[in-house]
Amino acid sequence: MLSATRQFAKSWVAAVLIGLLVVSFAIFGVNDAFQGNYTNDVVKAGSRHVSGPDFRREFDNFRKGAEEQTKRPITIEEAVEAGLDRRLMEEIATRESFGEMLRKIGIHPSDRLMESELRKIPAFFDQVSGAFDKALYQQRLSENGLTPARFETLLRDQIAESHTAAAMVNGLRVPRAYGALTAIYEMEARDVGYFMIDPRSVAQPAQPTDAQLQAFMKENAERMTLPEFRVLTVVAFTPAQVGEVKVDPAEVQKRFDFRKDTLSRPETRTLIQIPAKDAAAAQAIAARLTKGEDPAAIAKSTGVEAINYADKPQSAIADKRVGAAAFALKEGQVSVIQGDLGMAVVKVAKVTPGQVVTIDQVRPQIEAEVRKDAAAEKVYALSQAYEDARADGANLVEAAKKAGVPTFTIGPVTQQGQGQQGQPVAGLTPKMLELAYSLPAGGESEVQDAGEGQYFAVRVERVIPKALPPLAEVKPQLTRFWMMRELVKAMQTRADELAARVRKGESLDAVAASAGAKVVHVTNLDRQNAAQSTALSRDALGKAFSGKQGDVFTAEGTQFGLIVGKLEAVRAPSGPTLARITEDVRPQLTMALFRDLGADARKAARTEVKAKVYPDKARAALGLAPIEKGTGAEPAAKTEKAK
Repeated sequence: MLSATRQFAKSWVAAVLIGLLVVSFAIFGVNDAFQGNYTNDVVKAGSRHVSGPDFRREFDNFRKGAEEQTKRPITIEEAVEAGLDRRLMEEIATRESFGEMLRKIGIHPSDRLMESELRKIPAFFDQVSGAFDKALYQQRLSENGLTPARFETLLRDQIAESHTAAAMVNGLRVPRAYGALTAIYEMEARDVGYFMIDPRSVAQPAQPTDAQLQAFMKENAERMTLPEFRVLTVVAFTPAQVGEVKVDPAEVQKRFDFRKDTLSRPETRTLIQIPAKDAAAAQAIAARLTKGEDPAAIAKSTGVEAINYADKPQSAIADKRVGAAAFALKEGQVSVIQGDLGMAVVKVAKVTPGQVVTIDQVRPQIEAEVRKDAAAEKVYALSQAYEDARADGANLVEAAKKAGVPTFTIGPVTQQGQGQQGQPVAGLTPKMLELAYSLPAGGESEVQDAGEGQYFAVRVERVIPKALPPLAEVKPQLTRFWMMRELVKAMQTRADELAARVRKGESLDAVAASAGAKVVHVTNLDRQNAAQSTALSRDALGKAFSGKQGDVFTAEGTQFGLIVGKLEAVRAPSGPTLARITEDVRPQLTMALFRDLGADARKAARTEVKAKVYPDKARAALGLAPIEKGTGAEPAAKTEKAK
């Protein structure tokens, strides 16, 4: 499933959906699912339904996004435990509610607009003829689990959202007072004085005892527990195992003959076609085209629209008679043509000659394909020999030996593909790891398709459970961490004592001098230039900008140590600067308001439509058991059902 999900994410369908969602994403958030009318629904929103299979497909896409963020495979169980299924159900319910609300208030794209959008998608056009191919359209959608009706419903929804977004944003502008408040917040200047408390200013901690280290380890057990490791035996079937494959010239010729038409490039033309009501109108149009007048202006003056064909083959021209005549004209020539669909005037703007490909021109490409396919057949035969041996009772190692394929041992390795020192382990794929961690100790997988004509099988030789490491193995590192913690505690205690003296009225300079330190002053800090400051750490900047004039604070230093700081002054920006920034930030504030309006519109739709979600059906779609009665998850499920 992960492989299929990744394949879909790279497909033309995903690209189309992303293109359609650009406007609505900016306002309403991600909306990347398919809708349909099915039984056993996971979500219902008025007339809209999301079935179990549709939810599973969206969940897999959702999980893939989480894997890309965490850079590791995520099982269905892990995703559900993290609440991804519940989040997805809520997002779908809100999305479907908004679509239902748009339908109810009458925002519905016309059939003509739908046809125009469909014809912008290159994947639905024949690559040779350039014409829209209905059979290809249906085939492409079927390959991605869609029907034309569902895909067109999806298009209508996205167009409706895009038009709604355009209507919402038109003329929207926040009041100037909003910009002024933001400008004051951003440009308010602050002066900070501070001095350092470094490790040399406090007593050094003594070496810890083993008992202290054991206690420290238990305190940090969650972070210090070693993950589960597994030792694996892998048998892989790859093209490298079959050696050099000879290419049959007859097969090369056969493939070339079969693909000659698609490899060749037909003649294309750029031309303009203007429909004419009768012969007299056609002659007048032709005369004006010959003089070089703008075709669009000519068509508009006669009450029609010009049809433009840019670098299209003859088969792309809707009227076959017009196409045949147009491809007999010379570049720049204008002609009146009586077509099957009426009279038309055509002007040829450009002629691009076709090119017939010879076998010698594409021989290396076809030979490589033949060689790859032949190698794939041999690799598949090796995998079948292995499976035959397994069927006769041989284990993974014995079956690999009978098939003449080597095995190799990997591990110990974590579920994320790391060794015991934290380094990536070579020779493993996410699919191998996911499979290996679904098996018990001693378990062997079936042969799996790894793609690109390769296969593999995995055996789990040993499982090393999660555990805290022995103290002897980590004592040096643990001692350093313990000493560091105690040193930081001592510095924090010292910094708190000195800060308390400043709060009681002593000057910052006097307190710093008593600690053998010198005060440093940082002036004119604002929220725009703070990121470039090298004097104060992020911790210190956060406290400086969250306090009021006169506040005293302690914070991390830019190096190992702490600071005692005081917010010495807070100044508002000047009048001219404030006015300029007020106007500069209004567009960004307007877009923020726009996004808030979009989010509120979705919330209102959810309330109005009263969408329902069914967690148990979602779990069933994911192959999981229903939520058990009396568990902590049950109340949440009931709440979701009640929405």
